[in-house]
Amino acid sequence: MTAMHQITIKKTPIKLGQFLKMADLVQDGFEAKIRIQEGEVTVNGETETRRGRQLEAGDIVAYGGQEFLICEEP
Repeated sequence: MTAMHQITIKKTPIKLGQFLKMADLVQDGFEAKIRIQEGEVTVNGETETRRGRQLEAGDIVAYGGQEFLICEEP
């Protein structure tokens, strides 16, 4: 079982592509687009192919064998 990382962002929602860049999981928007379209990213356990998918606090993004819980700053 992999450890879950908490990623705190200032404001939700955030687009999936932006989240991958912000969390330093990809180098740029083009790489995010490719990884998402290739089905390498899941949101809440389901493969997500939309780069513009809106993520909210409590969503879990999995990529590269790691899981990330999205938290919003209070």
